[in-house]
Amino acid sequence: MGSYYVYIVECSDGTFYTGYARDVASRIEKHNLGTGAKYTRNRGPVKLKYKEPFDTISSALKREIQIKKLTRKEKVKLIEGGST
Repeated sequence: MGSYYVYIVECSDGTFYTGYARDVASRIEKHNLGTGAKYTRNRGPVKLKYKEPFDTISSALKREIQIKKLTRKEKVKLIEGGST
């Protein structure tokens, strides 16, 4: 398990960004270099707060959508180890 990951980073302004990647460390580096997602370009540096492994890209993308629909409070709960 773990070919794909859904991750949450916290931006320097305190907001969260959720994405998916095969190599989370590389993706975080891109966010911090300003070459990642448009949302994070002017909000760096970002810090990894959560990651979740998946076997398929399809399941990772479905989970990414679920997480993006969560409220900030629910995302904090997920990051802290609660299920959502």
